[in-house]
Amino acid sequence: MSVKRTDGGGGKRIPTVVTFLEMKARPSLLAPLPKGKIALLRAENPPVHFYRYLYDEIGRDYQWVDRKKLSDEQIAGILGAPGVELYVLYADGCPAGMAELDFRNEGSCNLAYFGLMPEYIGRGLGFFFLAQTVELAWGRAIDRFTVNTCTLDHRRALPLYQRVGFQPYSREERYIELR
Repeated sequence: MSVKRTDGGGGKRIPTVVTFLEMKARPSLLAPLPKGKIALLRAENPPVHFYRYLYDEIGRDYQWVDRKKLSDEQIAGILGAPGVELYVLYADGCPAGMAELDFRNEGSCNLAYFGLMPEYIGRGLGFFFLAQTVELAWGRAIDRFTVNTCTLDHRRALPLYQRVGFQPYSREERYIELR
């Protein structure tokens, strides 16, 4: 994929295709427990630096840039908003992944961010973690659960979302603006 300069040399735009997915009913999922010591904890009032650490490390290879453009105050506002929940997957005592659920729109949940730390990819944690995240979302009174992924995300992201029950409903060509 080529990178296009848009401002005479300073900024870059990367083309991508975004797929929007939804789930309208709780699926029946049986996710085997991965090997090792696994814990999934809700991060209550997480410090901004911890969130940035998770976001930066998980999104490093996938051009996660949107939250990098926000100030610490803006990030704190999102994390502290009623209806936003951050869950952290731990493997052998270390942060292995994050899931950010956004319940701010009544009757729905959006999986704003989901991913694993690079060193935990390929260890059987993705399906388990996503299945647990789906259960957390459907544990609330929702009628719709949404997520989007793009061609810059891990090559197995879209198939994984579909495996747990998300169905594509739209696609868009977009550009990711890098700073």
